[in-house]
Amino acid sequence: MQINHDTRCALDQVVELLNTMADGDTPDTLVSVADLRAYVERNNVSGVGTLTQEDLRAVREARERFAQVFAAEDSRTAARLINALVAEAGTTPQLTDHDGYDWHVHYFAPGASVAQHLAADGGMALAFVLVSGERDRLRRCSAPDCRRAFVDLSRNRSRRYCDSRTCGNRLHVAAYRARRRESTEAAAGS
Repeated sequence: MQINHDTRCALDQVVELLNTMADGDTPDTLVSVADLRAYVERNNVSGVGTLTQEDLRAVREARERFAQVFAAEDSRTAARLINALVAEAGTTPQLTDHDGYDWHVHYFAPGASVAQHLAADGGMALAFVLVSGERDRLRRCSAPDCRRAFVDLSRNRSRRYCDSRTCGNRLHVAAYRARRRESTEAAAGS
């Protein structure tokens, strides 16, 4: 799947935002304005001024709406959710070149809140994925104890596990050990 740098950055922001949600034993990591500031800084979200409790509430709401897109049963449902998200964000495409980046498109309106910024840019990135017929690349980790989000950008669409918790490695090692145990037990029983 060919995606440009800006779309990739917006998808990464959406994924990281989704992965701040509580997951099993992992608590929600977006509970304070300081958490939101750290997220904004880690993701180089441009044009963000002073953050407030209202910003935190609105970003958490946008996060829930992104989660609904990832959980959508079909493309029509995902499209409806994305359309609502970007419309409510007041999407206003603008060409810009800032912070050492060449020309690119921002979809958020000038003066937009951080939640509107994330909803507009992230919503449009998800729209591009959907339009290209690649909605199935929006995934959740297949490990039984993990539901972290990721976008499968592998060439053959084969990625099943997130990369933040070594889920794939843990499951592969467990399967290997189970096979060895069965092999040892079979040899001992012969």
